[in-house]
Amino acid sequence: MTNSRRLKLGLSFYPAGYHVAGWRFPGAQPDGGINLRHHVEMAQLAEAARFDFFFLADTNAIWDENLEAVGQTTWGAKFEPLTVLSALAMVTSRIGLVGTASTTYNDPFSLARRFASLDHISAGRAGWNLVTSATAAEAANFSKDSHPHHGDRYVRAREFVEVVTGLWDGFDDAAYQYDQGNGVCFDPRRVRRLDHRGQNFQVRGPLNIPRPVQGHPVMIQAGLSEAGRELAAETGEVLFTAQSELAAAKAFYDDVKARVARHRRCPEELSIMPGAVTVVAASRAEAEDQIAALDRLLPTSAGLAFLSGLIGETDLSGFSLDDPLPPLPPTEGPKGRQQVVLEKAQRKGQTLREVYRSIALTSGHRLVYGAPLEVADQLEEWFAAGACDGYNIAPAHLPGGFEAFVRLVVPELQRRGLVQRQYTRETLRDNLGLPRPPSAHDRSAA
Repeated sequence: MTNSRRLKLGLSFYPAGYHVAGWRFPGAQPDGGINLRHHVEMAQLAEAARFDFFFLADTNAIWDENLEAVGQTTWGAKFEPLTVLSALAMVTSRIGLVGTASTTYNDPFSLARRFASLDHISAGRAGWNLVTSATAAEAANFSKDSHPHHGDRYVRAREFVEVVTGLWDGFDDAAYQYDQGNGVCFDPRRVRRLDHRGQNFQVRGPLNIPRPVQGHPVMIQAGLSEAGRELAAETGEVLFTAQSELAAAKAFYDDVKARVARHRRCPEELSIMPGAVTVVAASRAEAEDQIAALDRLLPTSAGLAFLSGLIGETDLSGFSLDDPLPPLPPTEGPKGRQQVVLEKAQRKGQTLREVYRSIALTSGHRLVYGAPLEVADQLEEWFAAGACDGYNIAPAHLPGGFEAFVRLVVPELQRRGLVQRQYTRETLRDNLGLPRPPSAHDRSAA
């Protein structure tokens, strides 16, 4: 494995940027979620800047039942991730293609087949962001009366990963021979059924597609809770996180890396990549002007609805906007994200208005803004302190916010030797310095 110490970069693509009102910002692409040209241009720009991957977050529901509030955002119109990533595979050649898929509201066989297909279509650039679905609204879209409990979702997720990776390993790497002369498409001695019978799934297998190019697409997770950290330490290869302060980020980093070691894995096999919401301009004052302009475009109802969804669809209607945000009951939604948001609000004595405005911009991530050298300094600081292995870059508005980051910040990071100037490997796994997992059953034909 070659995992040199460099800053890894992903583009976290929200259709019009991370700010809830980003779609209203001058120059924005308001229909970006269903505009393929927009996806293509941003993916190609990220590839030209030598980003490691292009990432699409996803849920299977609109977060809030307040359709008036949702109608003030672009949440309700997004492509299904694997569909659009397959299209992007045709217009890119080196950048990784990462999509979110839930273990709570998917089936292991069909998901294993879809990601194996993307990996073959992209010649080894697929990554799976495994989530357990924090959004309770998804349950009603999948014939369920209620959202499963947090702990139950992670029990299912562990078994889900076991089934999916077992299916990917159903064919040995050399099983498919396509020997036209002898009439042998695949060697039956190099294939086996999974025959999994577990608590949640009964899956015979094998898949009806050869083993993925990477062996397994890169396994990515985003859990901040205790259960999420453990699952990432056990099975993850990239971990998306949300911290806004260095001390908390360093503590999280050290904790997860120690867990990885306890699972008898090399800590370098899991890259921890917090989100960084970026606003870059010629001067800090101009960046602050952009943030203020975005804030003015945000309706209160949309900001509250977004905050409610992010912390577990919590009812905020009975609270005063200008009083400190009170303690809230635990949620069955994103426990780690709720904790990060509420602890910061209570520590700083933020009002509900201040909290929703901050969350509408950052979703609980770190805000990195200012002139190019300032932004580069801020990104380098956490990396040098051992608080991260890279960043999921999340421009506050698109396309202009990302264009500015690529034009003004990436060259400075390259000058400092922090990020790559060229892709040196072909697959996402190799480019991230990750080992290619051998098939669990690979054996030479007798």
